[in-house]
Amino acid sequence: MTDALNDALNDAARKLLDSDAVATVATLGPDGAPQLSAAWVGLEGDEIVFGTLDDQRKLRNLRRDPRIAITLQSAGINRWGLREYLVIDGVARVTEGGAAQLLQRLARTYIGPDAVFPAMPDPPPGFVTRITVQRISGVGPWRED
Repeated sequence: MTDALNDALNDAARKLLDSDAVATVATLGPDGAPQLSAAWVGLEGDEIVFGTLDDQRKLRNLRRDPRIAITLQSAGINRWGLREYLVIDGVARVTEGGAAQLLQRLARTYIGPDAVFPAMPDPPPGFVTRITVQRISGVGPWRED
């Protein structure tokens, strides 16, 4: 990530990414059609991360074409009365393992501080997707207009 992109995730964007706002994840299917899904997201340094226990379609899409977009809606309302939202375009890489630990950490944000997730005795290793930010857009304090 370049220095300019490091600055792209300002404090407002980081706060939204660390909140309980569920992300809509867009990947590209084999025919180029968009495939959308919801995901809990978090931050690890300057990368956005999400975990999955199963080898889902979005992961197969990302292995073939790593381009990804995510959007999160904020609780904020701008001066025109519109709901603020953050859009991030990036490149993803999928790694095997670590999903159960990541999901447990994210569950504390999305479910509550005492959450146990996944609620199974021996969860599979799953997959962690790490997104390198390429572009920020949307409506809100994460962009200069």
